[in-house]
Amino acid sequence: MAQPDSKKIFFENLSGAGKAIAVLTSGGDAQGMNAAVRAVVRMGLYVGAKVYFIHEGYQGMVDGGENIKEASWESVSSMLQVGGTVIGSARCKEFRTHEGRLKAAHNLVQHGITNLCVIGGDGSLTGANLFREEWSGLLTELVEQGLIEADAVQKYSALHIVGMVGSIDNDFCGTDMTIGTDSALHRIIEVVDAIMTTAQSHQRTFVLEVMGRHCGYLALVSALACGADWVLIPEMPPEDGWEDKMCQKLSANRAGMKRLNIIIVAEGAIDQNNMPITTDYIKNLVVKCLGFDTRVTILGHVQRGGTPSAFDRILASRMGVEAVLALLETTANTPACVVSLCGNQSVRLPLMECVQMTQEVQKAMDEKRFEEAVRLRGRSFENNLKTYKLLAHRKPESELPVSNFNVAVLNVGAPAAGMNAAVRSAIRVGISEGHKMFAVSDGFEGFSKGQIKEIKWADVGGWTGQGGSLLGTKRTLPAKHIDKIAEQMQKHNINALLIVGGFEAFESLLQLYEARATYEEFCIPMCMLPATISNNVPGTDLSIGADTALNAIVETCDRIKQSASGTKRRVFIIETMGGYCGYLASVGGLAAGADAAYIYEEPFDIRDLQANVEHLTEKMKTSIQRGLVLRNENSNENYTTDFIYQLYSEEGKGVFDSRKNVLGHMQQGGAPSPFDRNFGTKISAKAMQWVTKKLVETFRHDEGRVFANGEDSCCLLGMRRRALVFQPVVQLKDQTDFVHRIPKEQWWLKLRPLMKILAKYKTSYDVSDSGQLEHVVRNRPKESDASVAM
Repeated sequence: MAQPDSKKIFFENLSGAGKAIAVLTSGGDAQGMNAAVRAVVRMGLYVGAKVYFIHEGYQGMVDGGENIKEASWESVSSMLQVGGTVIGSARCKEFRTHEGRLKAAHNLVQHGITNLCVIGGDGSLTGANLFREEWSGLLTELVEQGLIEADAVQKYSALHIVGMVGSIDNDFCGTDMTIGTDSALHRIIEVVDAIMTTAQSHQRTFVLEVMGRHCGYLALVSALACGADWVLIPEMPPEDGWEDKMCQKLSANRAGMKRLNIIIVAEGAIDQNNMPITTDYIKNLVVKCLGFDTRVTILGHVQRGGTPSAFDRILASRMGVEAVLALLETTANTPACVVSLCGNQSVRLPLMECVQMTQEVQKAMDEKRFEEAVRLRGRSFENNLKTYKLLAHRKPESELPVSNFNVAVLNVGAPAAGMNAAVRSAIRVGISEGHKMFAVSDGFEGFSKGQIKEIKWADVGGWTGQGGSLLGTKRTLPAKHIDKIAEQMQKHNINALLIVGGFEAFESLLQLYEARATYEEFCIPMCMLPATISNNVPGTDLSIGADTALNAIVETCDRIKQSASGTKRRVFIIETMGGYCGYLASVGGLAAGADAAYIYEEPFDIRDLQANVEHLTEKMKTSIQRGLVLRNENSNENYTTDFIYQLYSEEGKGVFDSRKNVLGHMQQGGAPSPFDRNFGTKISAKAMQWVTKKLVETFRHDEGRVFANGEDSCCLLGMRRRALVFQPVVQLKDQTDFVHRIPKEQWWLKLRPLMKILAKYKTSYDVSDSGQLEHVVRNRPKESDASVAM
């Protein structure tokens, strides 16, 4: 690895020696809380602090005794994949009283705890802040009552609080995504996908109720992810007369040969008069008005259960480490903060600013200021709502703008889950913008053969949840057939091109840009959306399909590790895909709790392999029974998966045995995850709006044609830290290693030390990029509305 840059700050400068950190989970449970607890404990121990569990949330803090226990490294083993919270959570009325908080303060002082990491919702975090504000007064009272010594007031003078938001509702302002939300979406989408098959068989209408008493995020995003016919959320009640409009839409969809209808309702859905809209009301309405066979399904606590998704494990691990760093850096004057996610970046925000804005949303809803409530929820929520309206409700032909532009959409490269959601979104947004949309089958090979046909709104119905590529995709680059492609462009009068694909799509766009000098047919707006499980496209932090592949890897690793439970000590060597890009191995390793991940970007030799074996041998001598090692398929041509397996088998003799698995194409298949469905849908909608803007800008009225030959008319749309950015592909050439088909700089390499730290390796961790305390922004910059966190 590269040597540490002297300008960077490494956390070796931040010592936790002499500090005591306590972690508790409070309020409702959420999948991923255990990953956050694990990260706090291991990072805390790593920096030399004492770490304590507080069992049963604030109730345990008030009761003390056995509820406050010192944590060890081994005590958080095997909890990463467990849903809920293993340290327990409880609602505590006593903590809301002054006497209860006095007892809690006494119990903390007895253990020397002055650093508190609270994982919960806004109520839990508000309680923690009040506790912090009262702290010095509580200690004074304890001295007066003779329960603590006078010098303890000085010794434990300040209580430091850092919060992490654990809530499946994603109802906390200031963060794009709360711990547990993605997993809850997984549960909902699994159920919706299953229901759709039975609904189709019987031509039924299903009304689904999802959680969200005060927040419609789960309902809205799951409606986007499955292409629901109608969604009802508390932030945006339907207009008066909505019943007739909904029935008209359901009827029109059936007339258009659709065999089922899905209506998603948040449990807190209300009408314009703040009166509840129930699932039974909707069912009776549909039966009475349309006579459709209608069923109600209430998902309930299914949404809280199950194993956490890869996204939640990574989010919680990153947030847990960030929380410890925040506690190490805090001073007596630092306000209580919450660590959260903005785009793809960790941020720290003043806790009470976030709480106040969250409360403002509810106030706006109570006062019927619904548009204000949506705006206060943040850009991510607002963007989801706009995108849903754009895709779900088709305008009548008479209301559509007439653009006379023809736009072609195609897939290039290997299939990736979420491609179909992106294509559906592009087609429907394009039609809404007044364009004539064309679908190209089998990539540029199909393009050259004239496999181009107009595609209508209804043709892409039901595409969102389909894996693979329904258009068909090939790795063929356009240079091979450039003459024929130009001919077909002219024949079909194609005015703009949207390419959805991986590294081959990036290379294709470069070739088309260079071909502009010879063929004017390519002097049109062209845009690429990154879609590849390898996540190896320059200009973007994330690609469509990578999240689905990560979930496949993590689920398989969970099963493989479980296969060894109750047997002798065992290490599993698992090979992942990715070409020369180590994203899947590294981030999959962090999410699955791997001990090591071998990748091309971080060269390793026999000494590193030997050190890893020795490290695992030491760990196996404790209570840890299983080890997990991931290897990227092209990490090293000599140190193959077989070689590493044989080395571990030989060197581990007498301590552990080894097994190997090559995951192969199972990483590429399957239904897309909720994240990939929504990421694909949202960036595709944004890309089509960009295409429309460019078509208008570059149309030459005197010649009656589109002519675009500037760099900024041939772009890749990618997620960069906090924002979605259109980047000219020519400018990305210098950032690309074309031999190994990877970007020269990759953000996720900064996550590798996290995996090593959580696996008990001594390593350097660059904290120069960690969150700085910011203020809550009511309206983030325009570009950042496409937050990666759906």
